[in-house]
Formats: sequence, structure tokens, C-alpha cells
Amino acid sequence: MEKISVAVRFRPSTSDPLPSDRQWHLDDNRISLHRPLGTPNPTSSSPSFSFDHVFDHSTTNSSVHQVLTSPIILAAVDGFNGTVFAYGQTSSGKTYTMNGSGSDPGIIQLAVRDVFEMIQMVTEREFLIRVSYMEIYNEEINDLLVLGNQKLPIHESLERGVYVAGLREEIVNNTDQVLELIKLGETNRHFGETNMNARSSRSHTIFRMVIESSVKNTTSSGDVSDTDAIRVSVLNLVDLAGSERIAKTGAGGVRLKEGKHINKSLMVLGNVINKLSEGKQRAHIPYRDSKLTRILQPALGGNAKTSIICTVAPEEVHVEETKGTLQFASRAKRITNCAQVNEVLTDAALLRRQKLEIEELRKKLQGSHSEVLEQVILKQRNDMLKSEMERDKLATQLEEERKARETLENHIKEQQKKIENLNDLSFSSGQTQNSCQVDSGEISKHVFNGNNGVQLDVFKTPNFKSMPNNFVMKRSVYSSAIESSPIPDSFDSIADEDMWLRLNKGLTTDLDTLDMTPFRNNQFLSQDASLEHALEETSTEETSSQEADCSLHKQELEASKEICAKLENECKLLREQNASLVQTLSMSKENVELLTAEKEELLKNLNIEKQKLKDLKDEIRQFSLAFAQREGLLTSLYSKSKAMVENLKSCRAPIPEILEC
Repeated sequence: MEKISVAVRFRPSTSDPLPSDRQWHLDDNRISLHRPLGTPNPTSSSPSFSFDHVFDHSTTNSSVHQVLTSPIILAAVDGFNGTVFAYGQTSSGKTYTMNGSGSDPGIIQLAVRDVFEMIQMVTEREFLIRVSYMEIYNEEINDLLVLGNQKLPIHESLERGVYVAGLREEIVNNTDQVLELIKLGETNRHFGETNMNARSSRSHTIFRMVIESSVKNTTSSGDVSDTDAIRVSVLNLVDLAGSERIAKTGAGGVRLKEGKHINKSLMVLGNVINKLSEGKQRAHIPYRDSKLTRILQPALGGNAKTSIICTVAPEEVHVEETKGTLQFASRAKRITNCAQVNEVLTDAALLRRQKLEIEELRKKLQGSHSEVLEQVILKQRNDMLKSEMERDKLATQLEEERKARETLENHIKEQQKKIENLNDLSFSSGQTQNSCQVDSGEISKHVFNGNNGVQLDVFKTPNFKSMPNNFVMKRSVYSSAIESSPIPDSFDSIADEDMWLRLNKGLTTDLDTLDMTPFRNNQFLSQDASLEHALEETSTEETSSQEADCSLHKQELEASKEICAKLENECKLLREQNASLVQTLSMSKENVELLTAEKEELLKNLNIEKQKLKDLKDEIRQFSLAFAQREGLLTSLYSKSKAMVENLKSCRAPIPEILEC
């Protein structure tokens, strides 16, 4: 935090010295108004003023620049924003102080030369300079470097702050190039003639230099902390138009309109200075009331180093204007700014700077209590690492739980599909078993069929699946007839070999009922027995395979039942949670209803109170009307009584005691 630097400069007197009642006395940095013999005037009418610098009429522009503005130029090259402006009444020497003459250059020219000289002295940085020149004429911003750029708007952004949109900026390399641009701008500036000045400034001008710099890459190690940092500073050199009185300037027409706009903007500048000098926190500062104060907002109570040169006239005829200028300077002297280096840092520059700061802190910690501090730092670092590991662990656990949940859901879906498939298989297996039993019975009953010979039926594979036709084979039909009687359907009344043996041994039977003994082919009987044995083995194997499949299906059913039980428990828990949520929601709804009822009741009470207040206002209004009427009656009665008293006094008659009371 630093205060604004304020200086006062007296110009030489333009008239012959005449005897006067008052004159200004300069004592170092103090100014006071004295009588001709050196006797100060009373304090109430002419207080004394103290400033940072006071320059008399013999001081040159180079001396003023060396004392007041040279430090600001140096700070601007180092990255600080800077502003210098001249303030005072018309014809007090503001334009001469800022622009100078051929023999005595002004502050703007001297500042430009200093900027380039200082840049050449700074070898470790490289610079880029841009200049612009604008004027504020009748509260409109015009570009002095381009004739077509007029009535430019003011914008504001986080990156650039307050700036004038559309203003032309020229990149310059030397002093002569800048001075040529200044001459071009001066030819486009508005001047006029008044009774107080032959060439009076009719607008405020702002000459702006934007200075950008960055560190040269002289080393490859990258140890410099701000290698990628770019400093951007703004230097404003302002020449204000002077405040004027119409009685003294004799302005009229266009000059009168110009003077009104000048006085308005200077009045707003004075109000801003007055608000800032009070130092009140959160007070409204009327920067937006004028374009001049809006552009100079960073310089007034902001991020800039600021110097103000207040020029005054020594003549007695201008004593009141000089007092106003000195009071303005006194208020401005109490303003404090917070200037700082303006840097634009890249990520690489930030990392380098942080590394250097860490190294510096470590070096400082190597002194007293370094071991304890190192342990504290290590402990904090370990705690931080642990917390990060725990956070990562929790994140992985959450991810695993999410994946497990998805896997469980997929498994549940698969189990449900399996259960449905098992139900379908159990139903189909029952049907296939029944069909197999029927087929085996029919095969056992109808193995042989034929009239004149033995003919075998088509053997079907006793399986659940129907075999293709190419796997079904037929036995060849015996073409030759067997020399025996055909096999009857029933063997009850047929005598076999055993029966003949027993008859030969003396068995008695009814021979009439016996048929002829059939011719039996042992080979055929052996084939029949092998066929029956194969059928029995096939049915046994199929039964065992079906039993194994059923046992597997039973195990799967039991596992699916367990999973279903778990799922039912989870569903039960979810139902309980849902019930609790529903209960909480119902309670919240009840609370909302209660709050709504209370709100309605409060609104009713508020309406009742409003109605009472309205009635009370009506009563007060009626009472005030009645009081006004009563007061009017009393006033008329008093005037009548006063007139009667005057009449009585004029008649010189004795006044009654009642009237005297």
C-alpha cells in the first residue's frame, strides 16, 4: 500500500506585477496565502497546504520529471502499472507541463526517452512496446492516430481490465517513432481560443504505452523461475483540459458546450477523489459517471503507481481557482493504491517457481529445529499418501462391488433360464419314458409276424431321439419255406421235445388236443435270445443315464433354490428399505403440510396487520386533515385578532385586557 504522489507547480506570472492584497508564499513543500508584507491571512479564509513536492515558476519540465515521474517510469519497466496526469484550471500550464516546447520537452517526451533508455540497460529481458493515443471530447472517445475511429466504447474483462475497444495500437521500436506518432495525434486533437488562452485544450488526452517483457532464454538448465512469465504493464500519461469559468473565458456556442462537458468530467473526477480520500470501505465510487474516471479507474485507488501534477496560476485574480486546485490535491494526497507486478504465468513457469520456493523453504529449515520440522513434514507427507492410498483403495473396492453386482445379476438371469429349461426337460423326459415303455412292450410282443414264414419287424433304437431313416435296417425276408409247421400264436396246446420224452416214459395225456410238434431252429432261437438280451441291456443303460441326468438336474435345482432363497432375502431387505423410505416420505409430506398451514396462517396474520396499518394510516391522514383545518382556523383567528389590535393601536384606544392576554 502506498499513497499517491502529489506535486504542485506554479507557472510564471503572465501580467506585470501589481500591488495586491494577497499573494502565495512557498516554503519548501508548504503553500500558504499571505498579505504583501508577509503577514498570513486568518486560517479560516486561507489555510496552508502541504504536498510531496512544490515547484516554483523557475522549475523546468526536466526537473519535474526527474523528481516526480522518473520513479514511475522505472516501475513501469519492471512490470508495475503507472499513471501521471496534470490537473488545474485553464491556462495554468498543464499542456506545457505534459507536452512542453521545443526548448523544454514535456513529461510525455521525457518519459518515452526514459523508457527506451531503461530497456537498453536491462539486458536479461526482451521487450515489446505498443502505444496508443486517445482523446475524450464532449464525453466521446476518439482515436487520435486514426481519423475514422470515433465514439469508441469502453469494455471490461478479467484479462485486460478496463479498456477502449477498437483503439489502434502501434508497435514501436525507438523514441523517434513514438514522437512522430505523438505529433500526429496532436494535429488531430481539438484546440480552441478563449479569452484566457490562445490555444486552449478542449479535450482530455491519454497517451498509453503497453510494455511487455519476458526473460531471455540465456541458460538451458531452466533454473530461472520466471522464464515463461510475461510482464505486462500499462503507462498512462494524461493531459486534462482545464476547468474554466464562463465569465473569464467568454465562451459561447461550441466553446460553451465544450466547457460544460469539461467541467462535468472534472467535477466527477473531484467526486471520485473525495470518495477515495474518505477511506470508507464498501463505499460507492462513481467511476461510471464519466468516461475519464472510468478509463482511469485502475489508477485511482487501484493497481497502479500514480502521480498527480496540479498546476496553478499565481495571479490574485485566480486565487479562488487556485484554492480549489490545492484542495483537490490535498484530498488526492490521502488516497492509497496497492500496486503489484502484472505477470502472465504459464504452467511451466508456475511449476518452476513452486520448485524454487520449496528449495528456499528447505534451506531455511536446515537451520534451527530442522530435524523436527523435517519429521513433521515427512509425517504430513506420509499421512497425505496414506489418505490417497485409502481413497484409491475405496475407489477400487467400489468398482469391484459394482462388477460383482453386475456378475450376480447376470448369474441370476442365467439361473432363471436354467430353471425354465429344467422344467421343460422334466416334462419332456416323463413323456419320453412312457413312450419308451410302450415301445419296448410292443417290440417284445410283436417280434415275429408273418403268414408263411418268419419275418422280423423294423427294429427302432430305444432312444428319446428319432433316428434317421438311413440308420434303420430291415432283415431280409426268407424266401425258402421252413420245413415245419408255422409257429402258432399260443404255445399252450403244442407238444415240444420235453413233452414227447415224458410221453415216452409213460406220461398219459389227451393226444387229440396236441398238434404237430413244430420244427425249431436252434439258430433262430439263439438269435431271438441275443436280441432280447440286447434290448434289456439297452434299456438298462438308458435307465442308468436317465437316472444320472436326473441326479444332476436335482443338484442344479437345489443350487438354484439356494440362490433363489438368497435373492428372496435381498428382495425382502429391499422391500423393508422401500417401506422405510415410504414412511420417511410420508413424514416429510406431513411436515410440508404443517409448514404450509403455518405459512397460510402467517399470511393471514400479515394481511390482518396490513389492513390495520392501512386503517391507521387513514386515521392519521384524517387527523392530519382535521389538524390542518384547525390550524387554518387558528391562523385566520390570529390574523383577525392581530388586525383588530393594529386597528385599536391606530385608533389610540385602550386595549382590553382580554386582547392583551
